[in-house]
Amino acid sequence: MDLLALLPQLSGLVYTVVSFVVALSVIVAVHEYGHYIVGRWSGIHAEVFSLGFGPVLWSRHDKRGTKWQIAALPFGGYVKFLGDADAASGKDTDVIEAAAADPVQLRRTMHGAPLWARAATVVAGPVFNFVMSIAVFASLALYFGMVRDPLTVGSLVPVPGVENTLRSGDELLEVAGLPVPALSDSMAWTEFRDALPVTPSLEYLVRRDGAKLRVTDTHFAPAYVSSVSPRSAAADAGLQPGDFITAVDGDPVFAFGQLVDKVAQTKGAELSLDILRDGTTIQMSLSPRQMDLPTADGGFASRWLIGVSGGNLIEYETEPTTVGHALSSGVAQVWTVVSSSISGLGHIITGAISSCNLSGPIGIAKASSDTASQGTASFIRFIAVLSTAVGLLNLFPIPALDGGHLVFYAYEAVVGRPPSDRAMQILMTAGIAMILSLMVFALSNDIFC
Repeated sequence: MDLLALLPQLSGLVYTVVSFVVALSVIVAVHEYGHYIVGRWSGIHAEVFSLGFGPVLWSRHDKRGTKWQIAALPFGGYVKFLGDADAASGKDTDVIEAAAADPVQLRRTMHGAPLWARAATVVAGPVFNFVMSIAVFASLALYFGMVRDPLTVGSLVPVPGVENTLRSGDELLEVAGLPVPALSDSMAWTEFRDALPVTPSLEYLVRRDGAKLRVTDTHFAPAYVSSVSPRSAAADAGLQPGDFITAVDGDPVFAFGQLVDKVAQTKGAELSLDILRDGTTIQMSLSPRQMDLPTADGGFASRWLIGVSGGNLIEYETEPTTVGHALSSGVAQVWTVVSSSISGLGHIITGAISSCNLSGPIGIAKASSDTASQGTASFIRFIAVLSTAVGLLNLFPIPALDGGHLVFYAYEAVVGRPPSDRAMQILMTAGIAMILSLMVFALSNDIFC
């Protein structure tokens, strides 16, 4: 066996693992810190704050007596509060009985604290995940700014062989006689792009230096790759942002819509692409994959995709935004992730879409490395999306998850007493079995889908 031939694969594997561990560690640290700090504020003592499981690699005790540690298996973490028997917050009967004679000490335990303190401590983990995601999305909006309205030319994508007549600072009014909608109106924007004529050049009505004029330039949506989706046929084939697709199965293409039509017609058959990258033509072959995509009415539509997004001819000019606007944008993005995740899971359960839409650790790790390779901003945005998903997952009413504990607390609030220790043991065991089954199912998706 040629060991040198394995180096690129080994390098890629290390990059994937490191990207995954970094992303997961950030999310877990934020989630568990939410539990820890709200528990501390609520008067509950944390004995251990752990990033990872298994053998301890590093640890220290702070002045409050909490042991902070990093463990060898970086695939999660936990906060063990006083009175917890394990990371799942099962009751340590011996500790609780020993503390029962001292009301002050009992109050410091997780199971002896008031109901409001326990509920606040538990819900804080997912809430911190959501808050982190909102902060990240808002920070990106503040850093990059928001697209100006009306849409204004910031720069032009350098389409090979094209001499542009559009200029930086031009305000776009019409393209091919069609009024240019606001970029924030996604439905109108999609209809606008779909209605553009498939011709090599289009007429643009712009406002330049206060005057309106018409210019002719190349197609508004050239066959240009602006981004590549993780775990897609395009990513596996090696397509990169900035590539121009010049031909599909030998037929020349100049507009991204032509590529979309070609892919849709294949029904999964292999395509041959001519790619122009840095002045050099490269040939690639790939097979589109069938994907279930959310629709405007809350449903899903099955389409054949290769996993690339098309960029416009124009990079839009941006302008600074306010903190309020950035925060509202962050909240909207988190809500989009939450609503689409719930809708997707519901459609999987009812069989409306394929269960292959549920990714496991391998799929998430691959997505981590793919987004990391696309730049820091893409990786940070991916972490925010994944943080939202983790926060949502933990709110599911499954015993052993935060949502399961909240259900127990709701029962206690209504009945006036918590479930019996025996019932809790049975429910927690069932919950752990459900979680393990879900993990195995998701892992099988990563392997076989």
